[in-house]
Amino acid sequence: MKILHEDKAILAIDKPAGISVHSDGKRKEKTVADWFVKKYPKSKDVGEPMMIDGKEIKRPGIVHRLDKDTSGVLLLAKTQKAYELLKRQFAEREVKKVYNALVYGYVKNDFGTVNAEIGRSKNDPRLRTAMRGKRGKLREAVTEYKVLKRLEIEGEKYTWLEVRPKTGRTHQIRVHMKFLNHPVVCDKLYAPSKLCPKSVKRLALHASSIEFKNISKKIVRIESPTPKDLKF
Repeated sequence: MKILHEDKAILAIDKPAGISVHSDGKRKEKTVADWFVKKYPKSKDVGEPMMIDGKEIKRPGIVHRLDKDTSGVLLLAKTQKAYELLKRQFAEREVKKVYNALVYGYVKNDFGTVNAEIGRSKNDPRLRTAMRGKRGKLREAVTEYKVLKRLEIEGEKYTWLEVRPKTGRTHQIRVHMKFLNHPVVCDKLYAPSKLCPKSVKRLALHASSIEFKNISKKIVRIESPTPKDLKF
């Protein structure tokens, strides 16, 4: 794991695509949480476990998540005090997150905001949706986007976006891009029938920066450079 920032209480890493943040209780693959405990054994009890299918999953240091196939900046808490501080900032929407995404087609407007509640899909419990027919508890979700570039790859049209989620729902960017009829490229969950360009080997979503307050209440902004496989 490449470390982007570190102080006595908070760590920021550049998570590569293809590694899960923590265990799902089913697969035995190595995770960010495993790496964190090995490198910072004194922080093994920081954070809160979660229940998955009745099984308690420990998540040492984990304050927020990135999907397995999303790359970019991820914060980890080395102390419980830092965990509580960051947790509160996420809950109160004080943390500023910026992503980059390659989506299918040319997005018409240069700027836009998606304000559409997210619920569970009635067809697949793994999926969330902002479309009609969503079920379960509906959660407010707001995503702002800006077009950075419209381009062609292998003869097909795509748009490279800067995306700013104002809320932190599961799969929010992926769900809202599908809601716009411009799903994220190579999204096996939300665009399984669309062709994946040969030059793009994974979900084309990258967490490019995050801004938060540290233990000293100083604003810290961490950036993750665009990886080579997403430079267009």
